[in-house]
Amino acid sequence: MKTVKSQFKFKGGIHPDYNKELAKDKAIVEMPCPAELVISMSQHLGAPAKCLVKAGDYVVKGQLIGEKNGFISVPVHASASGLVKTVEPRLGAAGGTAPAVVLDTTAPVPADLPTPNYQLPALDWRSATREELLKRVEEAGICGMGGAGFPTAVKLNPPPNKRCEYLILNGAECEPYLTADCRLMMERADRIRVGVEIMRKVLGGPAVRIAVEANKPEAIAALEQAFADIEGNVEIVVLPVLYPQGSEKHQIYATVGRVVPEPPALPIDVGCVVENVGTVAAIADAVEQGKILLSRVTTISGDAVAEPKNVEAPLGTKYADLVAFCGGAKEPPAKVLSGGTMMGFAVSTLAIGTTKTTSGLLLLSKQRVVQYTSQACINCGRCVRACPMNLNPAEISKAVEANDIKDAEDAHVMTCIECGACSFECPAHRAITQHCRRAKASIRARMAAERAKAAAAAQKK
Repeated sequence: MKTVKSQFKFKGGIHPDYNKELAKDKAIVEMPCPAELVISMSQHLGAPAKCLVKAGDYVVKGQLIGEKNGFISVPVHASASGLVKTVEPRLGAAGGTAPAVVLDTTAPVPADLPTPNYQLPALDWRSATREELLKRVEEAGICGMGGAGFPTAVKLNPPPNKRCEYLILNGAECEPYLTADCRLMMERADRIRVGVEIMRKVLGGPAVRIAVEANKPEAIAALEQAFADIEGNVEIVVLPVLYPQGSEKHQIYATVGRVVPEPPALPIDVGCVVENVGTVAAIADAVEQGKILLSRVTTISGDAVAEPKNVEAPLGTKYADLVAFCGGAKEPPAKVLSGGTMMGFAVSTLAIGTTKTTSGLLLLSKQRVVQYTSQACINCGRCVRACPMNLNPAEISKAVEANDIKDAEDAHVMTCIECGACSFECPAHRAITQHCRRAKASIRARMAAERAKAAAAAQKK
């Protein structure tokens, strides 16, 4: 194993204020289970899980409460034992609603309860078959924990005609304020190593590249120690500090110099599989210890929170309880973000429950929030220079304003990764990223309608 510097730099990118000093030196702390959990059936990319419980049911920790509902879906488990108060649509961080199980964890335990909790039997990954390991990843409910939430068992099982040549571990964590992945690498590098060994076996022995930005020297040192004697082609690749270095496509280029074509192309089309370091550690725990994914590490930070922390909390923990565990707010926050300041979502309530993709919760004071009015494009080109996807964001934005979604589509808006670099650089404060999201949503709705129409026509024949 060796440590190298990245030889490749992608076009564009920006340097926002990272503000990681608020939480980067705070060790991970485990939060006690709160009195109520809101466990969403949509904690992943794809179809929400199918809820298996109803109001009045008593569930035990680790029990399956939502079965996967399609190929791109992930099962959901009870993060704690308790009484199901209700199953109802609840607001998520991105603004949509999904069925959620509201769990009272203080309810008395039934006398006839067969077991206090449930977990899977431990596996010896060295002797287990590839199929057994894939099944374990799926039944443990593991999905990508870096943001998108793609089902991990699907990603680790590429089509027979696709071969994984590089397994890339995403430890960049380029979002401002967020330090959960950094602390995980510092404190649980040994679990990440076991996860790598398991994934290498599943994927047929690819080369391994661990991508970490240069502003995380402590994490790099911990990984070097944990991987010192690992066999095979393994490298820690130190990336320059540049947002969005954690983007899957840009990380592939920065580590191995390969370019993923436009959608629908995927990383496996260029021989790569990328997984977040948190996901890798979860795989190790699921296989070796039989742990179902019931909690995750989340950064609670911002200048308006009393005690910024990196907290491991049960999935479904309400944002309000996270804030309370961190000493509450020093002052009423002017804005609350789920995620980082670049790709996170502003939320209007702290009643939202955490999910497998909740990487951060930020409370920002009025000193950190600027009110502005969007103006007409001045054709300065700063958004074009910042865009890491080689798009013309100004052209797309103006097309969406004119309600010309076809023109936006022709300008390759579907390639946009919604990183926010264009909006960050825009001196006219235009909502370019939001325009791109609006166009993509419209295009996806049209495509879904076309598929439905085609399916209906096929049934009539």
